[in-house]
Amino acid sequence: MVYYLLKTLVSAILIVCIAEFAKRSSAFAALIASLPVTSLLAFIWLRIDGIETEKIANLSEQIFWLVIPSLVFFPLFAILLRMGIQFWLSLSAGAAVTAAVYFAMLMFMRRLGIGA
Repeated sequence: MVYYLLKTLVSAILIVCIAEFAKRSSAFAALIASLPVTSLLAFIWLRIDGIETEKIANLSEQIFWLVIPSLVFFPLFAILLRMGIQFWLSLSAGAAVTAAVYFAMLMFMRRLGIGA
């Protein structure tokens, strides 16, 4: 129980820090947010939990492929906001398009025999 609380606390602190840094410097917050911290934490938690390295390696490879469609969201979201589209609509549209690109990438990965 304490272990799960520690994992949650460390992860939450990271998210709060990024949001707070963004209030002062969007460039610095973007730098922190762009680091693969979530992945690094997941790898560390899995290793501590005793998960075999092959499963961690598979996760790392799959993350690589799925980062590609996630890159669609950021420029699209920025473009929609700059076009004057309301924040929530821009966020939703960016997420919807990104979800479609994720789906397409998963199909592509399956054809290549990558992942489950």
